[in-house]
Amino acid sequence: MSFGATAARGRLLLLLVVVVFTLAAAGVYGVSSFQQARSSQEAASMVETATADALPAEPFIIFQNTAPGQGNGQAAFVDLADPSGIRSLTGLMCDRVYGTRQLVSCLATRNEVPTRFEAVAYSSSLQPQQSWVLAGSPSRTRVSPDGSLLASTVFVTGHSYTSAWFSTETIIRGTDGTDYGNLEQFALLSGGNRIAATDGNIWGVTFVPGHPTEFYATASSGESVWLVKGNLTEQTLTVVASGVECPSISPDGKRIAFKKSATGKAVGMRHPAVLDIATGSVTVLTEQRNVDDQIEWLDNSTVLYGMPRDEASLDSDIWKLSIEAGSAPELFIQHAWSPAVVR
Repeated sequence: MSFGATAARGRLLLLLVVVVFTLAAAGVYGVSSFQQARSSQEAASMVETATADALPAEPFIIFQNTAPGQGNGQAAFVDLADPSGIRSLTGLMCDRVYGTRQLVSCLATRNEVPTRFEAVAYSSSLQPQQSWVLAGSPSRTRVSPDGSLLASTVFVTGHSYTSAWFSTETIIRGTDGTDYGNLEQFALLSGGNRIAATDGNIWGVTFVPGHPTEFYATASSGESVWLVKGNLTEQTLTVVASGVECPSISPDGKRIAFKKSATGKAVGMRHPAVLDIATGSVTVLTEQRNVDDQIEWLDNSTVLYGMPRDEASLDSDIWKLSIEAGSAPELFIQHAWSPAVVR
């Protein structure tokens, strides 16, 4: 055997050793992470909890419970009149959750081998109605006010909207089984002309109250970010404003709360802002921290959003903020994320 052949064989053996070692290390890390997560979920919860087998009759807020201990990661709800009171755990493990009286949307990571991602729609009695495979890690979900439509956004690549390298998939489905498909296939229009965005992304759907075929969302291409109004019947996305990310329409349909980039581009800090749909005027709210959650409306004059406790923690809290000038953020629900207000 020649020296070259021997050297090549040696390199191959070394490569195999490295691959085996890497896979073994990944397996050990995965098992360790799973055991740590399981231990955390088996410990006593930091908050007072109860068990629920159905959604309540009275108004409530549903969210992801981030309190360490039993129930961590589950969809939970509290009485709207007593947000700091006992939280009811549903037993549903959700990375992102949203709900109405008729439907709960749960986007989840299933820690199996290999890892998979799943969307499940649950009835008011918390029974699964339909489910489907997601193409990537959960990012956003919304349900239309009448409970007939469900939107899901996932990261196909990347894990942040501020990254230069991310790709999303946003799909709208009907509870009747209708699949409207990936919104990137809709026609993106501005001034009546179609925009050719080969690197386009769509995310952050919010459904228009009283108009079951209409919604708003964020569209982006390169450094451009737009608020678009979608029409399911016409399969169109029409640009109505610039610089609007993760829109959330108010219950009365008059305003859109969103994340406004401090730089005006697809990079930098995001702060809560409100767009008046009739006038186009924008008011930036007083929250100075970076907001990454899709904002929810508590009522027509107050918004809610999740904030991580710190960069190293998986725990978070829900804050509330009046849209009136000079208002200060207030802690609303501790150890919680991804809120939805149901009246």
